[in-house]
Amino acid sequence: MTRFKRRRIASAARLVLLLSLPLVAAVSARAVPAMKDAVVSVGSLHISSPDAPPHEQTSRSFPPSNAGADILRSSITLSEGYGVADEEDTLVTLISPRDMVSRNAGPKPYPSDSDYTEGGDIVRTTYGVYSGTCFFDLPNGGQVNNKTELSNDELIAESRYLPNFTVTDTDEPQVLIYHTHTTESFEPYVRDKYDANFNYRTTDDTKNMVMVGNAIQAELEAAGYSVIHATDIHDYPSYNGSYARSRETILPILEQYPSIKVALDIHRDAISGDGNAAQPYTVINGREAAQVMIISGCDDGTLDMPNYMKNFHFACCLQQQLESDYAGLTRPILFDYRHYNQDLTTGSLLIEVGSHCNTLDQAQYSGQLIGQSLGRLLDSVKEQNEAKNK
Repeated sequence: MTRFKRRRIASAARLVLLLSLPLVAAVSARAVPAMKDAVVSVGSLHISSPDAPPHEQTSRSFPPSNAGADILRSSITLSEGYGVADEEDTLVTLISPRDMVSRNAGPKPYPSDSDYTEGGDIVRTTYGVYSGTCFFDLPNGGQVNNKTELSNDELIAESRYLPNFTVTDTDEPQVLIYHTHTTESFEPYVRDKYDANFNYRTTDDTKNMVMVGNAIQAELEAAGYSVIHATDIHDYPSYNGSYARSRETILPILEQYPSIKVALDIHRDAISGDGNAAQPYTVINGREAAQVMIISGCDDGTLDMPNYMKNFHFACCLQQQLESDYAGLTRPILFDYRHYNQDLTTGSLLIEVGSHCNTLDQAQYSGQLIGQSLGRLLDSVKEQNEAKNK
């Protein structure tokens, strides 16, 4: 047995031990309002982060999810080694976030059902293939939403490249997970109406983005990759300045561990409009998963990101790996003039896991799928680097 395989087994054993530690409250059967089973299409929705000050707000408008004949098709073949998920691969068994009990929920706990106040409709929707001149297909699945002055043809050519980092068989950490907007949270379960009194933020780390990061971490460690997960809260009590605070957190980590190649800032989106809110989901292996969106920043000459295209290479590879493994899981990569601390590594991305009206379980499951696909991508990069060096 190789040292790498032994390390994977040891990592899995550590995860089993870790997962047995949290205090779990027995949860009685909960009455769940009837689901909207039909997948409906949402028209033009405004996308923004609740409570964001104007200078930190992200606002995006996507067209309706529809297949279009004018999608730009590419004949480029991605490098070898990116395959479909093996049917025998299984996810780490995790406790449902609904059943987790935090040892310290903090100053803004997650609301109980008794606090619920009926708001507008939750519209369950699945985003599909987009049409339009700003969208183009990636060869092995998924799309890019090009919001820059760079041409689609140029970006299609750039999408061919492997990530611009090496992956080795080492016990040193190679992945950093952190959260600029740590307190972002989700619906407790599928229901017809959202909670009008909940701003979908909580300091309870079993119900916010830390929970999603833990799911990604669990799968990466089971695959044999050492991970540092920074769980610091950067957006509470003040949302303003969150990115500066998260930068202060991760800079010392990157300096201490130069082995880190990938830095993922895990968020969730907020999609709402006309008094309604969207729940973008898909079904993977019989379970509902929140659809995810990768954001890769572009530099217009003012953002001090000279290596932004290297992040884009990584974004395209991860997008295609996710779609090869779990078709329909992703929304198009947003390639736009954004900074988001993506100047710090050549493997820096922001990933939106669902929206505020996705459920806790949907978000956790998507985190696991991201972790599995990223593990497979890192395996491929390592194997191709090893083959090139022989």
